Amino acid sequence: MSFKLGLTGSIGMGKSTTAKMFAEAGCAVWDADAAVHRLYSRGGKAVPAFERDFPEAVIDGEVSRAALKLIIGRDPTALKRIEEIVHPLVGEDRADFIAHATADILVFDIPLLFETGGNAAMDAVATVSATAEIQKQRVMDRGTMTEAQFEAIREKQMPDAEKRARADYVIETDTLDHARAQVQAVIDDIQGKLRNA
Repeated sequence: MSFKLGLTGSIGMGKSTTAKMFAEAGCAVWDADAAVHRLYSRGGKAVPAFERDFPEAVIDGEVSRAALKLIIGRDPTALKRIEEIVHPLVGEDRADFIAHATADILVFDIPLLFETGGNAAMDAVATVSATAEIQKQRVMDRGTMTEAQFEAIREKQMPDAEKRARADYVIETDTLDHARAQVQAVIDDIQGKLRNA
C-alpha cells in the first residue's frame, strides 16, 4: 500500500525544488502542472476536445496557454468550460500514475491542493513555506512577471498562514539544506507510520 502525500505551497515558496528533493529521496512524484503540459502538447489527450470547443486555442497541434488566456479574458464563462475539459483528464493522468507507481510514498505536487479540495484524497499534506520577503524576491528574480502580476496571483491563493495551519507537515524553504533535512524528516515519519500500520 502506498502513502499519498499532497505537496502544496503558494507561488515562489519553493515547491518545485522541494518536489525534486522528494524524488531524489526515492518517492514517486506526480506534478499537476506537468500533467496539464502533457495534455496540451502535440498528441495530448486534451487537444481534440479543444479543437472541437475552442479551435482558436490550438496552434500547430498544441493547446496554447497564451490563446486560452485571451479567450478567458474575452469570455469569463470560458474558464468553467475549459476546466470541464481539463479536470477529468488530469484526474485520469493522476489515476494512471497511481496505478503504475511502485514507491511506498507517492507525492502529489498540486499548487491549488487546498483551494480545489484535493487534500481530501490525500493521506497527509505537506506545505512549503518561506517568509513573504523571500517569496517575493524569488518570483521577481525569475524575471517572468511584474510585481502587480505577482500580487494578483498571491491574492487568488489561500494565505500561507492558512495553508500552514491546515497542513500535516510544514517545510521551511529558507535554505536548500534546511529544506532537504525537513523532506527527509517527513519521509522518515511517513515510513514509520507505514511500518506500524
